[in-house]
Amino acid sequence: MDFQQGLITTIHEYGLTQDLLKQLNKKLKKKPTAILIPCLYEEFERPALKDIREVLKNLSSLNELVIALSAKSVDQVKSAEKFFDSMPFPVHLQWTNSPSVIELLKFQEKNGLELLGTPGKGWAVWQGIGVATRKSDVVALFDADIRTFNNLYPSKMILPLLDDSYGISYVKAFYSRLSLETNELQGRATRLFVGPLLASLEQLVGKGPFIQYLQSFRYPLAGEFAFTKDLAMNLRIPCDWGLEIGLLSEVYRNVRTSKIAQVDLGLFDHKHKIIGCSSKEGLQRMCTEILSSVLRGLMEHQAETLTNTQLSTLEVLYKRVGEDRVKQFGLDSAINKIPYDRHEEELSVQKFAKLLRPATKNFLESPATQQLPSWSRVLSCEEKLQEDLAIAGLKDIKNTKIK
Repeated sequence: MDFQQGLITTIHEYGLTQDLLKQLNKKLKKKPTAILIPCLYEEFERPALKDIREVLKNLSSLNELVIALSAKSVDQVKSAEKFFDSMPFPVHLQWTNSPSVIELLKFQEKNGLELLGTPGKGWAVWQGIGVATRKSDVVALFDADIRTFNNLYPSKMILPLLDDSYGISYVKAFYSRLSLETNELQGRATRLFVGPLLASLEQLVGKGPFIQYLQSFRYPLAGEFAFTKDLAMNLRIPCDWGLEIGLLSEVYRNVRTSKIAQVDLGLFDHKHKIIGCSSKEGLQRMCTEILSSVLRGLMEHQAETLTNTQLSTLEVLYKRVGEDRVKQFGLDSAINKIPYDRHEEELSVQKFAKLLRPATKNFLESPATQQLPSWSRVLSCEEKLQEDLAIAGLKDIKNTKIK
């Protein structure tokens, strides 16, 4: 436990807070707030989402729950709708890949708007923001596979945005990733890739403002965050696994660091990804796209581009820092008496290291990425699109009977 502060305001977990629900519900009455959950239908078949639903029922003053759902059929969507029919607040189930939504967004190509993003979390988040900000001034996002969800999660994520005296516009979660079954350390992409990568880049190009900013986040890949409507409406949304780093880059572009906070949610566990056998699958694909987001941020915010010589140095630095981190996590695990497979961790570092050169070269050949335009940009062209999208997301559900 620590109590230090830095560039980003940190809200710690001291183990003293029992329940903030009463305070949260009271403040939710004064500032309309939505919770956004992007998900695939398969999450409805796992226990985590049921537990999340039961916790959210305690938020009696929530303005709206938006479920940005990717589903294969109307039957699946109606099943998801029924899953949430007992909530004490309005629920908007946005069928993100419905025929009507696809048709509506494709039609916007006539205006030069490319809104048919790659199916995935980024596209779901973009649609969810558009729907949620119609009626709410604050939006909090949680993944659908969180296995440790409890009352403190929404309370600690949302409350900093409901008190205007602190001037916070963006809140990001951090936590201790431990397996509920084995107590093993999880979060390899953060521990063994992003952390060593940023430390290596700092040595290579110096402690520039963007690198320092990213290093200020305890868990930069956390998928749980919350923001004000003003900020949410002005964020471009990446469509790949670089979503979390890409969003941090967008936040950096739009607000001062004094308006950003990170919140300790304590113990956290969710669905795990395998490392994969190639750069096109699992954590290896994820880290490839994360690297592109980091390098793109360096270009945008520090005007830094890696040379071939620097790339060779980065490979050496990353491997050394990664191996040092493995030893550090090994000691941490040993003292805390939790299982730790040093050999597997070393192999992960080796695989991540092999990604650096080909991934960086591919990025430099085509540094632009698909980003969905901010909603403020979209509405300047098509002012009714938010409402039209919300209607389209429900249209095929209401017009079709279950067979």
